[in-house]
This record gives sequence, structure tokens and C-alpha cells, in this order.
Amino acid sequence: MELLLNYFVVLFIVVDPLGVAPLFASLTRGAGVAAQRHMALRATALATAILLVFFFVGDGLLRLLGIGIPAFRIAGGALLFLLAIDMVFARQSGLRSATEREQAEAEHKRDISVFPLAFPLIAGPGALTTVLLMSASAGGLGVRAGMVAVVLAVSGLSLLALLAAGRILRLIGETGANVLSRLFGLVLTALAVQYMLDGIHAAFPS
Repeated sequence: MELLLNYFVVLFIVVDPLGVAPLFASLTRGAGVAAQRHMALRATALATAILLVFFFVGDGLLRLLGIGIPAFRIAGGALLFLLAIDMVFARQSGLRSATEREQAEAEHKRDISVFPLAFPLIAGPGALTTVLLMSASAGGLGVRAGMVAVVLAVSGLSLLALLAAGRILRLIGETGANVLSRLFGLVLTALAVQYMLDGIHAAFPS
């Protein structure tokens, strides 16, 4: 349960539903309620599928590439640490958001559910790295089932946040979203460092 809770916190912070929701509301301004609901449902379904595919094939992919679990823990922890730094300083980078050009392109599209909403806003590099770490840490069938439930739970919360995007934007505003992002970033920083330490300890047990 502690491992599952750990990964739930990490994946929730990395996906950042409360941060994605205001951006979704901005990009879909002018669209009808039904269209927004359709895009939210389609985006979360696609993002969930992407994350689950990475979860189930991740371990085999690492073995195929000859990458050891300790090395991936260190690399994944470093990537999540950089993501956490962006969150603490309320900066938007390609790790957790669309670039300015991608956002400009999205503003001219009617349906943003696939790009940039599903990828890279929900199932971005940070989220994919997290599920690969989960896959590498999964032991028995019960643990794997629990981790699938973690992915589904975070996806469900993301869907709820998107459906309530307008209300969230009015409630917390951009400043509130940045404050939450900073708090989440502090937690993610510590967890990322722990991943790197675990990887180093596994690589050099003595």
C-alpha cells in the first residue's frame, strides 16, 4: 500500500489535473459544453491508453534496450527532479506542457483532445517516465493490479478536473494554480531524489 500510495502521489503531481484544467478551459473557450465534454472524455481515454501501454510494455522495453532498473531509476528520478524544479518556480516547459507554438496551433484547431491535451498535457514525458518506473517496480500480480488502479484513479481525477475546468479557473485562478504547483513541486522534488538514491543503492549495494 505504501508503494502504491507513493506512485499515486507522484503520478497525480506529474499529470497535475488542477494545472491542466485552466489551460483546457482557455484552449476550448467558445466551444459548447457538449464539445468540451467530448474532448475531455476522448483525451483522458487516449491518455489512459497510452499510459497503460507504457506500463505493460515498459519492463520488456527496458530489457530489449539493455537498460538496467537501477539506471532507469536514476534517469527517471533526474527527469522528475527537473520537472519538480519547473513546478516550484512555476515555469512551463516541454516536460509538462505544450510549447507556445503548440498552444498557438491548438487554438486554431476545433478538437484539441488528441494534441495537445492527451499528449503532452496529460500523458507527457514525466507521466510516461513515472509509469515506466512503476512497471519496473511492480512485483506480483496484486501489485501490478494496484498500479493499474493508480493509473485509472489519476485518469479519473483528470477527467473530473477537465469537466469542472471552468469552475476551477474561476475558483483558484492562475495565481492559485501556481501556488498549488509549487507545493506539489516540493513534494515531487523529495520523491525524485529518493528514486535516484534507490537507483544508486541498487547499482552500488556496498
